[in-house]
Amino acid sequence: MKRWIVFMLSICMLMILAACTSEGSETQNTSETESVAAENQTNAETESKAQENETNDTVSDTTGSKILVAYFSCTGTTEQIADWIADKTGADLYEITPETPYTEDDLNYNDSSSRANQEQADSSARPAISGSVDNIEQYNMIFLGYPIWHGQAPKIIYTFLESYDLSDVTIIPFCTSHSSGIGSSAENLHDLCSGTVTWMDGQRFSGDATENDVIEWVDSLGLPESEARTVGEFDFETKTVLLNSGYEMPIMGLGTYSLTDEECAVSIAALLEAGGRLIDTAYMYGNEAAVGQAIRDSDVPREEIFVITKLYPSQFDNAAEAIDEALEKMGLDYIDMILLHHPGDGDVEAYLALEQAVADGKVHSIGLSNWYVEELEEFLPQVNITPALVQNEIHPYYQENDVIPYIQSLGIVVQGWYPFGGRGHTAELLGDETISAIAEVHGVSSAQVILRWNLQKGVVVIPGSSDPDHIRENLDLFGFELTDEEMEAINALDRNEKHDWY
Repeated sequence: MKRWIVFMLSICMLMILAACTSEGSETQNTSETESVAAENQTNAETESKAQENETNDTVSDTTGSKILVAYFSCTGTTEQIADWIADKTGADLYEITPETPYTEDDLNYNDSSSRANQEQADSSARPAISGSVDNIEQYNMIFLGYPIWHGQAPKIIYTFLESYDLSDVTIIPFCTSHSSGIGSSAENLHDLCSGTVTWMDGQRFSGDATENDVIEWVDSLGLPESEARTVGEFDFETKTVLLNSGYEMPIMGLGTYSLTDEECAVSIAALLEAGGRLIDTAYMYGNEAAVGQAIRDSDVPREEIFVITKLYPSQFDNAAEAIDEALEKMGLDYIDMILLHHPGDGDVEAYLALEQAVADGKVHSIGLSNWYVEELEEFLPQVNITPALVQNEIHPYYQENDVIPYIQSLGIVVQGWYPFGGRGHTAELLGDETISAIAEVHGVSSAQVILRWNLQKGVVVIPGSSDPDHIRENLDLFGFELTDEEMEAINALDRNEKHDWY
C-alpha cells in the first residue's frame, strides 16, 4: 500500500508539471480529409506490427499496478502509437471496435451528412462497441487513444468511458491529428467517468510521429518499469507463447491434415469444447472451408481462436490472390497466421505478399513451414519481417536438436508437426518402451508424454486426431512435468529418422 501511495503522489507531481507545459488550446483541423490522408500515408509507410483485438495476458509492473492501452483507430495511425506505448510499458492492448465499422463515406468530413459529422454534432450519440474489456477492474492506469475529429474525441470514446466503473483509475489520453492539439478533446471526457478518476494531461502525435517520439513521451511520465513477457517464452499458466509479431498463440492445438470436412468439423468442435484454441490447416489439406464453418458455428468468440493456414508452392506466383482465397474460403475477417508450406520457386516474392497482407490487416502473423538452417540462412536476408513461426517435423525419432535452438535464437517460435511420428509410425512411437515407462510413472498416456516433452523443449504441438477423446487427452498436458532425467531419456531416442519428404 505504501508503494502505491508513493506511486500516486508521483502521478500528482507529474500532473502539475504537465499543466505548466501544456500545448495549449486546440486548433481546428485544416482539413479532416487531409488528416485522414496523412494517417493513411503513415500507416502504409510504417512497418506493420500486428495488434491484438482483445487484452493480452496479464503483465504486472513492479509496484503491482497494471496498465491498459485502449484505443480507437480508423486508419491505423492511432493503432501504431498504441502499439508503441504497449511495447514500452508492457501494457495490455484493447482496440475499441465499433459494431458498425466506419466506411470511407462515413469519414467524409466535408459532407455534413456523413456518419462521423452527424455523430460529432449529436451530443447524445454513443456508437455501439463490439466486445468489451475483460476484468477491467484489474487495471489502475489506462492510456486512452483516439484520432481527433473536428477538434474532439470521436463519440465512440464516450461510449467506452461510460461503459465501465473507472473508480480510482488514472487515465492518460493521447490523440493523433493533422493539426489539432489534444486540448479540450480530453477535458470534455472527464465528466463521462463514474467514480473518482485521475486524469493526466495528454499528448498529441502527428501523422509522422516516430517510435522514439512516443518513447520519449512515455519516459517523461516517470511510470514504473514493467516486467514484460519475453518473445518465445512459454507461459504454462496461460498456455500461450508471445510471438515476435506481438500476438500470443496457444502452445497446443489441433492439426487437421488428412481430416475430411465432416471429420474436421467434429474435431474442431471437440477441440473448442475442451478449451483448445489453436487450429492448423492448409490449402493442400482441402478443408479450409470446413475449418471456417466450424469456427463460425461455435460459441467461442472469434478473437479467442488462433487459425493457421499455409500457401502451397503452386500458389506462390499468385500469392496475393491465394491469401484472399483463403479468407473467402474460411469466411473470416482475418487469418491469425499464414505460412509458406515449404520452399519453392517464388517463395521470397510470396512471402513479401504475406508481408503486404499483414500491412493490410488481412493477416496478423506470418511464418514458414519446412525451413531448416540452410534454407533460413539464405531466405531471411531477402525479407523484411522475421517469421513469427517455423513449423517442422519433430518427434522423438526426429528431434532437430541442432535446428530448434537455431530457430529460437532468432526470436522465432518453433512448432512441430507429426509429433507422434506420422501415419505408419505412430504405433511404434507410442509403444516405445522408454516412453511407455515414463507414461506409467506419471499415470498418463504415451501421447501425453510426447506432447509434454515437446512443450518442455519450447515446441508448440498440433497433433492431429478425429477422436474427441484423444483430442481432449492431447490438451491435458499440465497436470504433470517430466524430470530432467526423463527428458534426457527421450532425447536419447533420436534416430534422425525423418518420416516425410519435406
